[in-house]
Amino acid sequence: METLEKQETMGLFRYSIVVVDNDCKESAKETVAKAQRISSVSILYDVEPEQNISLARNKALKIADSDFFACIDDDEFASAEWLVHLYKAAKEYAADGVLGPVLPFYEIPPPAWVTKGAFFYRKSFPTGRLLRSEESMRTGNFMISKKMIQESKNLFNPEFGLTGGEDSDFFKRMVIKNYSFVWCQEALVYETIPSTRLTRSYLLKRALLRGVSAAERASFMSFDTLKSFVAFLSYTPILPFLLLFRHHVFLRYLISDFDHIGKLMARCGIKTKMRWSNLAPPGLQG
Repeated sequence: METLEKQETMGLFRYSIVVVDNDCKESAKETVAKAQRISSVSILYDVEPEQNISLARNKALKIADSDFFACIDDDEFASAEWLVHLYKAAKEYAADGVLGPVLPFYEIPPPAWVTKGAFFYRKSFPTGRLLRSEESMRTGNFMISKKMIQESKNLFNPEFGLTGGEDSDFFKRMVIKNYSFVWCQEALVYETIPSTRLTRSYLLKRALLRGVSAAERASFMSFDTLKSFVAFLSYTPILPFLLLFRHHVFLRYLISDFDHIGKLMARCGIKTKMRWSNLAPPGLQG
């Protein structure tokens, strides 16, 4: 929260902070109360007792009384000019929404295979690039206009609140409704990567869940299913040979394979008890 309290505005706007505690025990209440007493920025606090990230985000959207709503995840921190860059991009490009990069911030030096594989880096674009597909959109660093969320049908779908994929579902619906989104490369946000995530098992579990979540947005009889089936048949046989050469290349293909396996499992009706919250370290499951 500290980086949010110190955002540069260049005198262009005023802002407040909204914290929605997704815990019926109100575990964050005392921490927020302490911040409220010493902060020069208005901090609003509320609770969403049902553990569901979609419901928590929707409550935050309803509480926020502003022309724009910006959001980062609870394991992220923002650069000092994050908010002003998002705002200026929204104005300059007359966009309904702006997204920016989320860069990894490792708590400990990562293994060489993590650095070489760039497993925690996401696709980025030049500033001003119009984003036409939800595949490039995530909620880790974004700003949307008030008009986009005035309709209740435009909010995050609670059906994805536990399994994940609520962000892709949201942006897909907004793109279909012709809301415009642009990229802002200067609006930097950093994701804290704890040592528990610097493992092969974490990356593979994340890929499997990502595939399961994506599968819920398409039917079994679809081109996406065929694509996953062909990818599975193509990647799996070459994995032993890749292992003999470059480990990070082998792992990159194995992760992609797990992604497609997750999709095929879900579309064949094979259930998994894994949830996105299982991958979060203690204290980051709200």
